[in-house]
Amino acid sequence: MFKYTLDNKRYHTLNYFFRNKFKCKVFKVALNAGFSCPNYKSGGCIYCNHGSGNYYENLDLKEQFDLVKMPLDKKWPKAKYIAYFQANTNTYAPVEVLREKYEQVLSFSNVLGLDIATRSDALSDEVLLYLEELNKRTFLMVELGLQSMHDKTLKFINRGHDLKSLEVAVKKLKERGIFVVVHIINGLPFETKEMMVDTVKYLNKLGIDGIKIHMLYVSKGTILAKMYKDKPFHLLSKEEYIDIVCEQLEYLDPKIVIMRITGDPLKEEVIAPSWLLKKFSFLNDIDKEMKKRDIYQGDKVNP
Repeated sequence: MFKYTLDNKRYHTLNYFFRNKFKCKVFKVALNAGFSCPNYKSGGCIYCNHGSGNYYENLDLKEQFDLVKMPLDKKWPKAKYIAYFQANTNTYAPVEVLREKYEQVLSFSNVLGLDIATRSDALSDEVLLYLEELNKRTFLMVELGLQSMHDKTLKFINRGHDLKSLEVAVKKLKERGIFVVVHIINGLPFETKEMMVDTVKYLNKLGIDGIKIHMLYVSKGTILAKMYKDKPFHLLSKEEYIDIVCEQLEYLDPKIVIMRITGDPLKEEVIAPSWLLKKFSFLNDIDKEMKKRDIYQGDKVNP
């Protein structure tokens, strides 16, 4: 059995990481703290529909937390929680605002730490100093969107920063001992399989701790949706995506935690592809394909 799993998976699961670190069942609770995003000023990423994880907009943080936690507590009464600041860019505010929100959530019952989703261009020196302080007294994850290592792709999707920005941010966070997660998207327009695999190989060199792998989908109300309507472009089939992910995992350092292996879009938002909505069936297909190929995460790392 693969070293970094408790679920007969062939990749480093988040469940294994949490169980190994905290010796108990741990869940992430996604929260919307009402932050914005610096990239909105230039139109935002072409695939973005008003930011990631925009929900619970009329509930305060405690109400959001309790709403998610309640059914989990019934099934796992001894579970602990990581508060996940997901919606938009969660360091895009003055430090005093961040401190108020983060400290409030850390006071909630059974919260072990924070997971903060942000951007590489939204980490001021003042914010980094506060994150360093936080990391000394609680478990802290910081998630950075990259999507692709290729600057021409970042420019096309209007990411708002280049690869160098990501490199600098990861370096500064790692210097402070912070657990760093990077997001990538497979299937971005004009990218080949080789380009997507190269992105994973590149991330190995940065010393990141976790990765979230997403599949590009066309969401209603986005610039990408208009592009897709005006001139439809190729979206990866399920078989193509599985093939790419399997190869990416082979090239990914086995110590890197797989935080996510596909997106989780809302049915009412998705224009295409429809296969992405069957998440659990797709996850099983990944497992089956890795078993069929007899491969594990990291097989092709320094063979």
